[in-house]
Amino acid sequence: MALVRAARSSLRRSGGAVGIYASERNKFCEGISSLSHPAPISENAVAGFNSSYIPSILRINEISLGKRGVKFTPQYQFSHAQAQVVEDSDSEHESSKYPSLEATKPGEKPRVVVLGSGWAACRFLKGLDTKLYDVVCISPRNHMVFTPLLASTCVGTLEFRSVAEPVSQIQKALAKDPNSYFFLASCSGVDTHKHEVFCETVGDEGVSHEPYRFKVAYDKLVIASGADPLTFGIKGVRENAFFLREVYHAQEIRKKLLLNLMLSENPGISEEEKERLLHCVVVGGGPTGVEFSGELSDFIMRDVRQRYAHVKNYIRVTLIEANEILSSFDVGLRQYATKHLTKVGVRLVRGVVKEVHPNKIVLSDGSDVPYGLLVWSTGVGPSEFVRSLNVPKSPGGRVGVDEWLRVPSVEDVFALGDCAGFLEHTGKPVLPALAQVAERQGKYLVGLLNNIGKQNGGKALSAKEISLGDPFVYKHLGSMASVGRYKALVDLRQSKDEKGISLAGFVSWFIWRSAYLTRVISWRNRIYVAMNWATTLVFGRDNTRIG
Repeated sequence: MALVRAARSSLRRSGGAVGIYASERNKFCEGISSLSHPAPISENAVAGFNSSYIPSILRINEISLGKRGVKFTPQYQFSHAQAQVVEDSDSEHESSKYPSLEATKPGEKPRVVVLGSGWAACRFLKGLDTKLYDVVCISPRNHMVFTPLLASTCVGTLEFRSVAEPVSQIQKALAKDPNSYFFLASCSGVDTHKHEVFCETVGDEGVSHEPYRFKVAYDKLVIASGADPLTFGIKGVRENAFFLREVYHAQEIRKKLLLNLMLSENPGISEEEKERLLHCVVVGGGPTGVEFSGELSDFIMRDVRQRYAHVKNYIRVTLIEANEILSSFDVGLRQYATKHLTKVGVRLVRGVVKEVHPNKIVLSDGSDVPYGLLVWSTGVGPSEFVRSLNVPKSPGGRVGVDEWLRVPSVEDVFALGDCAGFLEHTGKPVLPALAQVAERQGKYLVGLLNNIGKQNGGKALSAKEISLGDPFVYKHLGSMASVGRYKALVDLRQSKDEKGISLAGFVSWFIWRSAYLTRVISWRNRIYVAMNWATTLVFGRDNTRIG
């Protein structure tokens, strides 16, 4: 009896590690389901789900949480020897058990699962009718980034929180509806036969235990997982360069820039080392690269020369582009941008990067370019998750979709944003990876799914006979880019080959700021942005290095 009481006490003490999502919802549900591994979309989706991280003890100890919520078996703490015994004794029955959000039942609202929290996903979430659907958002970040203003945060023109909007504020059902959830996780695979997605939680890199894995059943699936920066397989890029797509990218760039400025003032630093530390190199002459270069040159002209007087003559910016900068803009605007950037101190270099080292870049002509800060902005390509999906791909490797943004080879799956592209048989070109493309697709798809829901087609496999209406048509509204020093470009042509209105200069800068201020999602962030701009104009940029 003493041994039994000791065992029970040990189980009670170690059973507290189970409620990752139950702690948020405080919901209890019925038991746990097993998974026989079907033929998944991702070839290694199920193989990656090693259930040994959730050791089970006895079937009588299964815990039920929620009437409809997350199901799981408790995680108990064992020594290696004890765990080995449990695995060996019950491996056949327990190997496929892991937490799950079960399929919806008859009479319950259908569930839409959204993968991602970018422009496309958040525009879709914002408009989804939660009277028709429950919604689950799965993303490795809990916010949307207003990317057009991200470059401004690197030099202190804007605060980081001004460009980040929490997903739960965009779709309030994620915070308030008992059957809607946001999961901080990455999707690793999809089983379209069982209508399930496989996920693993996102945590700190220093955490020693394995990621917590789970599955979520869906009635409709929206893949909007975005894209990854293109490196073209160039050696050393991922190890040494900074990208500029997330808020934490901007934070790292800011810390590195200010660190180099402060280090260069220390005694004993050679002239050569000062020049290297304070040489900022930007690779890629698209809108992001040009806007960052413009913001950086403005920061140097207005702030560095006043606050870092000892090294003000050493800091410089180089923009490297293989072809022409802003190639999608009007020729006259490209020429204006080239002249303006050169005037404010940005050195333009036409070349191809061959290799990246910790302190220098090697170009294809053999020349070396030393640097202290390297920002890589050469476009985006399919992510590893998108490449792993066993579905037809569009040119360029994106998830292939038809005219209604459906993945045609499977049921109830849609894709949009940077991760999706039209299949060749549609006769439509693959759209550029722009925020306005993603936003327009999100707006279209939410209208389509709301219409399906109103016709009782929200449940899995129930929309086959429902008319989808008009297909998606994209019309380009134009492009804008800031080039620093109160100057910007506005190109209102619908395509590269058409004629239209093109503006450059201060008026364009005013239009650029006004347009983006109105596009910021919430009034809270609009006020943040306006106040940041005003304080920067009056007091200059903050040069505090934190972290």
